[in-house]
Amino acid sequence: MALALTTRDPFSIITLPGGGEAGAPAWDRLLAWPVRGDAELPFTATSAAQRNLWAARLDEAVAQADRAVLLVAQGASCAAAAWWARLSPSQYVDRVAGAFLFMPDGADGRDTLFASPAAPLPFPSVVVTEREGEDAMASFARSCGSRLLAVPHAAEPRQPTMWRHAQRMIERVAAGIVEYDMRVIHAFAPPER
Repeated sequence: MALALTTRDPFSIITLPGGGEAGAPAWDRLLAWPVRGDAELPFTATSAAQRNLWAARLDEAVAQADRAVLLVAQGASCAAAAWWARLSPSQYVDRVAGAFLFMPDGADGRDTLFASPAAPLPFPSVVVTEREGEDAMASFARSCGSRLLAVPHAAEPRQPTMWRHAQRMIERVAAGIVEYDMRVIHAFAPPER
């Protein structure tokens, strides 16, 4: 009898596809990630009331997660997730380990649907694009305090290990943030007596 070893994902994945996008999500096409996460919440809102209802559903999905949450968004969902992260209570946002934001759309700050304070997201994030040097993506990444990752559309078949490599990237980003925060705390701590 063969014993199969299984490894549990370190994150509870919440996928946030943008409304109206046809075909496979960018995260599946570019990085061989699962099409759906542990929870899926497409963003299709066109009004503040619909946006707020979507945010309440995201609060609920994050609260029900059994592990630290990784948000994986595409298109308009990227701006919606950034808006949610900046304005939601910490009891929800603190459960998010990080976010991958694929090809943000409507995130240039001109859309009043996503008006929020100009501040980095309260968790590590990576903006993923297929085109290097795209100003809108770089601007969105800066506004969120995100790293920018240009992934060329690969002609070679996707590798299943790409999913684990992407998870490790967020783990490293999260660890770097914690280390930096600890250095800042120690630098400003009053001297011991």
